[in-house]
Amino acid sequence: MAGTAGRRDDRLTRERAGRAVERARHWRYEELPGVDLLRARYVHKTFVRHTHENFVIAAIADGVEVFHHGGSDVFAGAGALALVNPDTPHTGRAGVPEGWRYGAVYPAPEVVAAIAAETSTLRGAPGFVSPVLDDPATVRLVHEVLRAAEEGNALAADTLLRIAVTRLLRLNGGTLPERRPRTAGARIAARARAVLEERMTEPPTLERLATDLGTSPFALLRAFRDSYGMPPHAWLTDARVRRARLLLDTGTRPAEAAVAVGFTDQPHLNRHFARIVGVPPGAYQRERSDVRGRAEVRRRAEVRGHVEVRGRAEVRGRKNVQDSD
Repeated sequence: MAGTAGRRDDRLTRERAGRAVERARHWRYEELPGVDLLRARYVHKTFVRHTHENFVIAAIADGVEVFHHGGSDVFAGAGALALVNPDTPHTGRAGVPEGWRYGAVYPAPEVVAAIAAETSTLRGAPGFVSPVLDDPATVRLVHEVLRAAEEGNALAADTLLRIAVTRLLRLNGGTLPERRPRTAGARIAARARAVLEERMTEPPTLERLATDLGTSPFALLRAFRDSYGMPPHAWLTDARVRRARLLLDTGTRPAEAAVAVGFTDQPHLNRHFARIVGVPPGAYQRERSDVRGRAEVRRRAEVRGHVEVRGRAEVRGRKNVQDSD
């Protein structure tokens, strides 16, 4: 009887997971420069191996996320943070049938470095030592940052972000190792990466690339994976999505951005973009456009307010002159 009940509970859990709605919002708040923001609930989403130029500070509210990091799978459940340093390959998927719900901030390296310089004794480039930290207090702080940004509370958002990063550096901070190519293989990998960046829209085959660099395909593959945590073709897809994000940020239409970075068409970009960023490129760009629009409205309102204040001051000044006469 107990076994039957257990199987029934498992089936109900799977059915609820199948009906669960995935949703995500990836945006910026103009008063937090250098920081991307995300709220998401994922059930079936699978993030392919990718990197971020910024830090990842993901606060898990419900469920469990599993991500491959540093050669093994790690688990982050409710009350824990998934922490990934810049340019560190990782994946992401649900660790339980009902998926996971989380909020994340993605501060740029210079944002974290400035906070570390003011509040810690770390020397060199600061970063996180462990990819998972159980700390419900900081999880709450991250969600409060997101709530403040959504409400337009600039003072709270900035303050809470600094408190959260300071706490994480105190509990789990360290100095990131320098990434200089020290071996012959690492130097070849760096040269291969430079070629792929330059020829992003028309990359060579692995064999051609290896021949041009004076090595063999498998030697290049091993060297590249050792240096960047993924094979050249996966790194190229990741780099294309990064460049597409920059183009979308400047207002380039998704279809044009797709071709500009080397994808065959927009559906090709859509597929890879969603598997790395977590939202489709159209939704990503709409949030960026909304931020620019709100900033422009605020700027015009401030200008109009200054003009009105100056106008009232001039009227009072003329009235005072008339009264004195």
